[in-house]
Amino acid sequence: MKPIILIPARMAATRLPGKPLADIEGLPMIVRVLRQAQAANVGPVAVAAGDAEIVEAVRAAGGRAVLTDPDLPSGSDRIVAALNALDPAGEHDVVINLQGDIPFLAPSVVEAAARLLAEQPSCDISTVMVAEADIAERSNPDIPKVVASMAPDGRSARALYFTRSVLYGDGPVWLHHGVYGYRREALLRFCAAPPSPLEIRERLEQLRALELGMSIWAAVIDEAPISVDNPADLERARKYAREHA
Repeated sequence: MKPIILIPARMAATRLPGKPLADIEGLPMIVRVLRQAQAANVGPVAVAAGDAEIVEAVRAAGGRAVLTDPDLPSGSDRIVAALNALDPAGEHDVVINLQGDIPFLAPSVVEAAARLLAEQPSCDISTVMVAEADIAERSNPDIPKVVASMAPDGRSARALYFTRSVLYGDGPVWLHHGVYGYRREALLRFCAAPPSPLEIRERLEQLRALELGMSIWAAVIDEAPISVDNPADLERARKYAREHA
């Protein structure tokens, strides 16, 4: 495999406008994500930016960025646009999609997403999941859950469904985190398809892939990464950076 890591980012976040350039102890958030992706050493890294300010910040930090149409409807569409610009010949057969708001994502998580595609020939899309840390998380609609069939090793699972709803019964509830690995042809097929009925109902775009008949596998990670969605999350990220400097 020849992966490329692409990080979609845009300034017009609803709950935290200008989020990619939010300062976290001296570094813009998007630069912190970029550096974690580079540390994974999985493949070349670039930011798929919806705004010129993001491109400037990434390039000032020595990174690579592509300016994409700001009106693209999703991060997935943004990475396809960047992929076509950076690799029109199709040299890279795997695309790792990292969200631009996970500034302290462990490089091992990126590696896990890439490794699943190598280990599971039937896997079209890889992602990651973590066991709930608090029972209250299973009833939080902002935290997507994975219904999954666990492999014998207990470290990976085939995803059967994703939901924002409450899950009942004994056993751990697996929480989904938005790190994706795509086989290139799966990414192109996914983005060419319209939003699916379950995707619209649950507001989870990975359900489009399942409705298209694609296979999604999830690697188990041991700790949920900090995701910055609002001002309170940003303060938590700044505190983490101070404590782990």
